[in-house]
Amino acid sequence: MTNNMFGFINLNKPLGLTSHDCIYKIRRLLKLKKVGHGGTLDPLATGVLPIAVGKATRLLQFLPESKAYRARIRLGTATTTDDLEGEVITTKSTSHLTKEDIIKALEQFQGEITQIPPAYSAIKKDGKKMYQLARKGIDVEVPPRIVTINQIQIWDFIWEDFLEVDLAIDCGAGTYIRAIARDLGQALGVGGTLAGLIRTKSSGMTIEKSLSFEDLAARLQQNQSIFLEPTQALAHLPTIILSSQQSNKWLQGQAVSIVPEQMLEAIEPENQTNLQNINSSNQIYYRTHNQENNQFLGISILNQEINITLAKPKIVCINC
Repeated sequence: MTNNMFGFINLNKPLGLTSHDCIYKIRRLLKLKKVGHGGTLDPLATGVLPIAVGKATRLLQFLPESKAYRARIRLGTATTTDDLEGEVITTKSTSHLTKEDIIKALEQFQGEITQIPPAYSAIKKDGKKMYQLARKGIDVEVPPRIVTINQIQIWDFIWEDFLEVDLAIDCGAGTYIRAIARDLGQALGVGGTLAGLIRTKSSGMTIEKSLSFEDLAARLQQNQSIFLEPTQALAHLPTIILSSQQSNKWLQGQAVSIVPEQMLEAIEPENQTNLQNINSSNQIYYRTHNQENNQFLGISILNQEINITLAKPKIVCINC
């Protein structure tokens, strides 16, 4: 392995490991320290965990924000952590509930909603993570946040030892699925907790194309690539194509003048952007390439001056 490794890994996180555990295993596997991830998954969750290697760690902030999950919610049970890792607080009968009751209750979890994250979370309060305070028995008020639920669908009802509901959830960044489980249970008057979670999409990566640790080891053994290139991971961003002369100046930190023909729409636009509407209050980021060899150079921002559009380096990622 070399320190020039660069790219993203679509890791299928196994059950029981923390996101940091996964980073540690990737570092050992690749013999490389510079590894990061794009979105924490709890130990009881599995599925897509975007991993950045080498200089790609600087690009994590530009990955798509939307996420998708398959969640199993157990109704009639409330826990301290809002999942099955915590202590049971209350149990109530769910025998009176119908599918129609649950379907109706789910209507409030659509679009922009106000959500209070679980007390056991990595959110920081006065410099300390909430779960650290909660474990010490310190009662801290968790501030609410606005999150976006793009779609929530029922996949299945399980009427066995417990009443459980399988949901498919497409949501924006910062959404806690444990909070949805808790709040759904509260809305139905019986309590609820998260019984299982699979992240099926994150940062534009899908579970169908994810790799397990065993897959990674096998590919490395066979000298096969394990990385997603920046052009794949950042396909949702529009593109700027620079000439070789412009590329050299850009790599030296200089802003270069460009024309509209050098700006291309996103290949997979998760959020459509208007290339003609550039202003400081609505910053748009651009993948930047050298026209001669289509080499990925990094990320640009645009500065609009009188009759001139300047491509300015935001992140230089050459020699990756």
